[in-house]
Amino acid sequence: MSTETIPAYPLQWPAGWKRTPLSSRTRARFGKASSGYGGYTSRGELTVAQATDRVLGELRRMGVRDYNLVISSNLQLRLDGLPRSGQREPDDPGVAVYWRDSSQDGHPMRCMAVDRYDRVADNLAAIAATLDAMRAIERHGGAEVLNRAFTGFAALPGTGSSEHWSDVLGVPATASRDEITAAYRSLRAQHHPDRGGDADEFHRITKAYEEASRS
Repeated sequence: MSTETIPAYPLQWPAGWKRTPLSSRTRARFGKASSGYGGYTSRGELTVAQATDRVLGELRRMGVRDYNLVISSNLQLRLDGLPRSGQREPDDPGVAVYWRDSSQDGHPMRCMAVDRYDRVADNLAAIAATLDAMRAIERHGGAEVLNRAFTGFAALPGTGSSEHWSDVLGVPATASRDEITAAYRSLRAQHHPDRGGDADEFHRITKAYEEASRS
């Protein structure tokens, strides 16, 4: 599996990783200032661009090249393939970061995904803070512990999906925009986590609608 096969948009949530129910998401306290070791202080609302820079910075300090990583979310992309700031917060603010420690095939793909918070920027910042905290293990002589920890973040196979949006929404691929929207709203109301629905199914429906909107 290569980072080149993982889409940066829409969100490619890793297979097997549990999702946070919508009702359980919270507002984070990540701010623009940082104090190191993951202790980011709250001084103004963090932007997507600033949070992205934090993730890139942590991975670069781990020796990861930019061409060996993908930041996947439901935000439209900049020309350089990274999430763009200034957009409306998507229904699913989760973020997944995929990277390979080396361009060599023998090095496993790593992945870290967070959807605990209700903003993409804060989920990105949480990933950056976690990476920083894990690197602290290495700084204190725990290189083997760090290696074992990251082994647990190896990307699982089957992250891609061949499921077509029309199958998920239950409409023909030739359905009109109004028919697609009506089907989406009906399924969304039926499976909304706040109304007792399944969070994974809700995200599956949301993703299908986003794909349909781009077709």
